[in-house]
Amino acid sequence: MGLICELPEVIWEAKKEYEELKSKAFTLKEQYGSSDNILALGDNAAFMKHLIDDGMEGKIQQIYIDPPFFSKASYDAVIKVHGADGEMAVKHRAYEDVWKEGMAEYLKMLAIRLMLMRDLLSREGTIWVHLDWHGVHYVKIIMDEIFGEKNFINEIIWTYKSGGSSKRHFARKHDTILVYAKSDKYYINLPKEKSYNRGLKPYRFKGVEEFQDETGWYTMVNMKDVWSIDMVGRTSAERTGYATQKPEALLERIVEAGSREGDICADFFCGSATLGAAAGKLGRRWICCDNGMLAVAAAMKRLSRQGLGMKVMTGMASDENSAVIVTDTYCAPTLFNDKINLTVELKEYALKNGKEICQDKSHKTVAKAAEENPLALIDFWSIDTDWDGRVFRPDAGFYRDRKGLCTRAELEVEADGGRFAENRKIAVRTVDVLGNIGFDIIDGGKIFG
Repeated sequence: MGLICELPEVIWEAKKEYEELKSKAFTLKEQYGSSDNILALGDNAAFMKHLIDDGMEGKIQQIYIDPPFFSKASYDAVIKVHGADGEMAVKHRAYEDVWKEGMAEYLKMLAIRLMLMRDLLSREGTIWVHLDWHGVHYVKIIMDEIFGEKNFINEIIWTYKSGGSSKRHFARKHDTILVYAKSDKYYINLPKEKSYNRGLKPYRFKGVEEFQDETGWYTMVNMKDVWSIDMVGRTSAERTGYATQKPEALLERIVEAGSREGDICADFFCGSATLGAAAGKLGRRWICCDNGMLAVAAAMKRLSRQGLGMKVMTGMASDENSAVIVTDTYCAPTLFNDKINLTVELKEYALKNGKEICQDKSHKTVAKAAEENPLALIDFWSIDTDWDGRVFRPDAGFYRDRKGLCTRAELEVEADGGRFAENRKIAVRTVDVLGNIGFDIIDGGKIFG
């Protein structure tokens, strides 16, 4: 029996699991920061149900997802480790796109999540689903069922130069983005592009405005559904090292077309959060989610460096995967204009799961670097000088660059009547190159007595 005959059962099973999921309650733990923007670590279905329960149903203007493509492959991220011999690039597993039960299992997974996304979309909202030749034809049928054939807007072809070729078929140099609306009242802002006249000469048609550049004469028309945008180059400052990263130029075009300033945009398969980066740059609020620690760590670093505030949430005990140990912390209780000069220095870093990182050659490289210099594993860290015991609100952050990582921070904090409050706590959060999140608390009372 061909897959086309299985589709009704796939959709029926997806609806059944969707209804079961809707009856459950999920509570996610807020971990980091306070903002309208959200970065979540965990299963996206559970996270979307949490958003619905939290009053977000019908509130999201635009959803873009770049889910697994059913490529039947495993993808690596390139991470950089700083050892005694200099910087080393090693591969670390990013995510699996392998489905034991085949296409039916993949389509059911996606259908359940598309139903939740439909609930989250506003009446004017649109959803943009980024796929390739592996499964786009089946996903379109499922989206016709979930969103309605009449709400189909576009099939956008994104063409690029990167990638390989074969002697057995024409080079596959495009992806497909399916665009659907929640209703017939959807918002879209169609960008304009140049359309050159035949022969590059002026038509001089009555009522038609024409322009000329160094190439020739042209008119401005609504953009076509074939987009040519380069992939992220290997040497691009935009590159995060995360597998299957998409260019910000592509996401900026999508965000500008489907939302307005202040709108909420979301990506529930966010990877290194290109959607969040593009939305933040364009003045939109954003929600991003991924179930990989490496992805969320890359996203956290990328968005923080862009100056975007965020609230990080998780449904799993990610803090238990690693531990940072801050020892011999030097704090200078120098009072100056009701301020205290505070110095925090990272002295040691240890992985709780250190034995598990020695499974293959790449992990042995990481283990060796960690043995030579434990702080070499830290990718970035931040400090909350007045942690409330619940939400981590960083006062300062430090990121590894080509010159290395600053491991000593000097901050000026508010004094409490000329003293440091005994119940005040300083929290230090680190994220290492493997995506592990470490957390350490310094008791202010013990520091200043």
